[in-house]
Amino acid sequence: MEAAAAKPVIRVAAICGSLRKASYNGGLLRAAAEVCEQSIPGLRVEHVDISGLPLLNTDLETNGGAGFPPAVEAFREKVRQADCFLFGSPEHNYSIASPLKNALDWASRGKNCWADKPAAIVSAGGGFGGGRSQYHLRQVGVFLDLHFINKPELFVKAFEQPPKFDSDGNLIDAEIRERIKQVLLSLQAFTLRLQKKD
Repeated sequence: MEAAAAKPVIRVAAICGSLRKASYNGGLLRAAAEVCEQSIPGLRVEHVDISGLPLLNTDLETNGGAGFPPAVEAFREKVRQADCFLFGSPEHNYSIASPLKNALDWASRGKNCWADKPAAIVSAGGGFGGGRSQYHLRQVGVFLDLHFINKPELFVKAFEQPPKFDSDGNLIDAEIRERIKQVLLSLQAFTLRLQKKD
């Protein structure tokens, strides 16, 4: 019983590429946190806010590129402390939204804080449901040495009927909530597998 109680909790840093309060991608991440609390023991999703990060500018770095503005250093520390990542990635012009790209870049400066950690992506949008942003994020992740789960994928066509979100951006679709659970279970299993190799 004591060994079961001491089982470590996997810390998932949830990072949303949209800064909008009622963001559907933010809604997916909030739903992920709720799913973990309700039905996935040993997995905890914590939102990591990127809205306060300055635009990447290496003139802001100090100490020969090893020092960063306070908001950037605080963000980098949260990335370092995480066991894995869940990205809510909106699609802007066939690519990753600029706030997310900015966050990825800041945490890769100097010592790469993303390296050798597992990750998953969810997205909501029109048409392809944000799919192009996911594939571009996977491409960026190759250089960052992020290890993405391959399946399941989750692309939510946010503007098709019936409604998937309420006016505050909260997920109200039970089927998508179940699909988020499957993404999280895959991320949990993959994280545990990689940790055993260390």
